[in-house]
Amino acid sequence: MTSLRICRPALGVLLGFVSLVASAPAQTPAQTILIDTRAPVRPFPHFWEQMFGSGRAILTLRESYRSDLREVKQVTGFSYVRFHNILHDEVGVYDEDDRGNPVYNFSYVDQIYDGLLKNGVRPFLEISFMPQKLALRQDVHPFWYKPIVSPPKDYRKWDDLMRAFAQHLLDRYGLDEVSQWYFEVWNEPNIDFWSGDPKQATYFELYDHTARALKSVSPRLRVGGPATSSAHWVDAFLRHVVAGNVPTDFISSHGYGDDSVEDLFGTSEDIPMDRRVCQAVKKVHDQIAASARPDLPLMWTEWNVPSFGPLHARDTVYVGAALADDIRQCDGLVNMLSYWTFSDVFEENGPKREPFDGGFGLVALGGIKKPSYSAFALLHKLGDQRSLQESPNVLVTRRRDGTVAVAVWNLVDPDKHGTARAIDLEIRGVPADSFVQVSRLDAEHGNSLATYKKMGSPRYPTPAQGHEINRTAEIPPPETLRLSKGRVQLELPENGLLLLEVSRSSR
Repeated sequence: MTSLRICRPALGVLLGFVSLVASAPAQTPAQTILIDTRAPVRPFPHFWEQMFGSGRAILTLRESYRSDLREVKQVTGFSYVRFHNILHDEVGVYDEDDRGNPVYNFSYVDQIYDGLLKNGVRPFLEISFMPQKLALRQDVHPFWYKPIVSPPKDYRKWDDLMRAFAQHLLDRYGLDEVSQWYFEVWNEPNIDFWSGDPKQATYFELYDHTARALKSVSPRLRVGGPATSSAHWVDAFLRHVVAGNVPTDFISSHGYGDDSVEDLFGTSEDIPMDRRVCQAVKKVHDQIAASARPDLPLMWTEWNVPSFGPLHARDTVYVGAALADDIRQCDGLVNMLSYWTFSDVFEENGPKREPFDGGFGLVALGGIKKPSYSAFALLHKLGDQRSLQESPNVLVTRRRDGTVAVAVWNLVDPDKHGTARAIDLEIRGVPADSFVQVSRLDAEHGNSLATYKKMGSPRYPTPAQGHEINRTAEIPPPETLRLSKGRVQLELPENGLLLLEVSRSSR
């Protein structure tokens, strides 16, 4: 396939777009940031909002799931969604008659994918988990919905299922459509989502059969793996598919800020949680680059900002600054970075009991939009070109119409105390008295959690309460400021995120 791989620019390339002059806390002179709107830029694809994860396949038939999908699609424009369990018995794909002959049923599959496509989203199709009657053993994962994580009892029947499944998709949606999907083989086979023994060798066998069966239906179908947790197995997987000439169109893996350094990197280094995801991405990026297939795209099909355990950081405005910083760190290393998840219509541990329970999603139980939803909405406004610079808290981008969009943040881990920071922006290449539009996400802006708490944290918010909470979640219209001799001064509260927009041609 045509490579989508993004090469990381060499460090030391001088673009001159942003110069960081000084950095200090709010009590001392402001941090001065020089922005030259005429400076060279490079492509900045929105890799962090092209795909989102979600729970499991059957949930997509719920109106609550589809409503949340539409809300997130509206503010991010995302193109792909990934979920578990398309082969689970609750979807009804596989059965056997009294003589052991396979019986296929794709009626729920059709409803699932029809619903996605109707809402403008394609599947990043995770092939999992094992149908009960096709399983070698009844090895059940402890998730609430009890997926079976066994290898197949008969690879001939597995291959036939893969071919029938793929052919059905082509018959229904057409090759031109399905060739734009991705087929990812399994989920996290290096841990308890796969009971093959030994794990790696038996997963490679599953991958080989699946990839070759899908490609036998059409070589245009895109298949990849190993979909491992904590950035494991990629180097071994690459050696395996090269040695066996096994079809592979992309590499996928997972990593979270909560994952331990030992698990991600096999070391005891002191790596802060806020840096672990993108360092793991870089590890896998470099493994691909050093392999015999250096142009394979990298799809990071699960990640999230750190949760900080009982602090439930994913429910707070911390996500805005943390997301911006991960975008800065991961830029140039990955083709898609799939946030897990877009919605808390999610049942790994059973049905949700209340909103704001520390769940993964951007939208909480009852369609309530979290500060993370507001963060994605705000950062969607970044341009599609970026200056290279190494500041730890600034992204300077340019849109196609020439508007400069600048994100600035003040990241403070929720288990630490920070201070507000003053910034002094000097913007060159525009009239010295130009207008600047400023949007904010912080404790006072876009903070739906604060509104929820003021209501007394109702376990079951009424529709009226949900509407009021969501009104808070919407980022207010930008504040209009005016440059004074080309400068503007602003304050960033703890975990505040600012987006500034300035036109190069208008006052």
